[in-house]
Amino acid sequence: MLISDPLSRLIAEAATGLPSPLATAVELLPDIGLVVLALVLVAASYGRGPRTLAIGLAAGAGVVLAYGASEVLKVLVRDERPCRAVDVLATCPAEGDWAWPSNHATIAAALATAVVLVAPQWWRYAVPVAVVVAVGRVVVGVHDIADVAAGTALGIAVTVVVARLLAARVAALLVQPPRVG
Repeated sequence: MLISDPLSRLIAEAATGLPSPLATAVELLPDIGLVVLALVLVAASYGRGPRTLAIGLAAGAGVVLAYGASEVLKVLVRDERPCRAVDVLATCPAEGDWAWPSNHATIAAALATAVVLVAPQWWRYAVPVAVVVAVGRVVVGVHDIADVAAGTALGIAVTVVVARLLAARVAALLVQPPRVG
């Protein structure tokens, strides 16, 4: 689907007129945002005891699995990127690097979800950064709104499910490690 919705096209086309230094900053924001979210997750998990650490580790596993699920879905759906149809701010990824769902949005939503599961009051730091990452991918023209919406939903769902399934087991290992020999 090549920028099927007019809003995504309008956003991507408007960004092509940005001055060069600002355009570079806008293009880098989604990648920087992912690093910031990972650091926020580490900070939110640090020094809060084994239960919180267990939730953080389990949710971190959810982030990794969400990314993996996103990669599998991309190959199955094989949705072309919007940047193949219109002139956009970013360099369009190579052929075969599919659009749906957005990996950046998946990872950002998964990391923000992990932060909220670890320290709910930290949502005010994580959620806005995740939104910037997801919207940034539309602004630079490599995804449309449907791509980032699907990635966001996938990241949240997988992270919540995996964290719920693994947190108690991880906590048990942290409190009483298994005996060797």
